[in-house]
Amino acid sequence: MGDLPKHSVSVAGVVTDQDGRVLIVQRRDNAHWEPPGGVLELTETPEEGVIREVLEETGVQIRVNNLSGVYKNMRRGVIALVFRCEAIGGNPRPTIESLTVEWVQPEEVQNRMAPAYAIRVLDAYSENLASRAHDGHNLYEE
Repeated sequence: MGDLPKHSVSVAGVVTDQDGRVLIVQRRDNAHWEPPGGVLELTETPEEGVIREVLEETGVQIRVNNLSGVYKNMRRGVIALVFRCEAIGGNPRPTIESLTVEWVQPEEVQNRMAPAYAIRVLDAYSENLASRAHDGHNLYEE
């Protein structure tokens, strides 16, 4: 059993403000635009992890509202839990992990993000819980 592949779990927040805009980051390591997020620590609940990751990457404090989707990167074995969140404090700023942090209209994400990440934002606006697989860039057909 020791040779079985292992999964990694990450969390991300689709954070909205009072004007309906969504918070996105341009990652420092690869310059890609994504919702803020990262690896869930062993001692954290998913909600604690997303609160920490969003604050670390953006300087924005959030309230977690609900789980909006579960996404699996089939190439890397990463499961991402994505939460709909709302901003409750702080000021967006670049960090050690983020080159740029911006508030954008939800429809802008498709022009900024790879399909596998833009869909996370779009799914957060749905009433249904999404479950999707991707290759790190493109979605797998359902």
